[in-house]
Formats: sequence, structure tokens, C-alpha cells
Amino acid sequence: MTILQIGISIFVFIEFLNVMMLYFMPESKMGNGVGVFNAYFDSQEDEKTFRFIEYLVNWVAGAKLIFIMIGIVVVVFGNYHTQLFTCLALILSILSFYYRLFPQIKTMDKLGEISPKGYYRTLNYMIVAFVVGFIVVFIISLFS
Repeated sequence: MTILQIGISIFVFIEFLNVMMLYFMPESKMGNGVGVFNAYFDSQEDEKTFRFIEYLVNWVAGAKLIFIMIGIVVVVFGNYHTQLFTCLALILSILSFYYRLFPQIKTMDKLGEISPKGYYRTLNYMIVAFVVGFIVVFIISLFS
């Protein structure tokens, strides 16, 4: 396997675990579980709102499945350039987290709407690790 295939495969595996968490243990505080959001549990008091939240959680999991399947196809059938530009696309798409999601989760955390407190920092470190990892893979693949 090339460094690109390994990097994309690691991402696919981690996202697969996140999808399993969203489908089967959405209340978890691990991975992409939504248990860190206090509003998730508050929404259970209103059946209509909770159904909507469940729909959105499942929608996110379904969207992640699309990335997983495309990632598998790229790893198995993609040529070097396809894998290289997939790596670049993953860097850019992961960075989009900082456009809308990071400011929102930071605000919610500061307002006490996230448990544990300070979770936005942990999430920030995880996102930075993904981006840096893909940048390293991208650079190594250019010179190998």
C-alpha cells in the first residue's frame, strides 16, 4: 500500500467507527456521539424535537457513509493522482469545520451546553491532527 492509501484507509476506518457510534450509540460521548451536547438529552422531553434530532444524527451518519464508500473506491481503484487529490480534498473539507462548526461548539461550550466542559478544545485537537496527518501524507506522497 502507498502512503496515500494508508492515510485514506485510516480516515475511512475512523469514520466507519463514527458511523457505528451514530447509528447504534448516539448518546455516547466518544467519537461522533452526540452525548456531549446537553440539548440531545433535553430534546428527549419533546417527542417531536427528539425525532428531528434523531433524523439529523442519522442524516450525518448517512453522509459519512458516502465519504467512506468513496474513500474505499479511491483506495482500491484510484490511481496516484486520484488518491493525491482525494487527500487534498479531505484536507479542505475537514478544514471547513472551522468555518461554522467550531465557532458554534465553542460558544455552546462556553455557555455550559457541552459536557464535559472544554470539549471544544479536544475536538479542535482531533481536527488539527486529521489535517496535519493528511498534510504529511500529501507531502510525503509528492516526494516518494
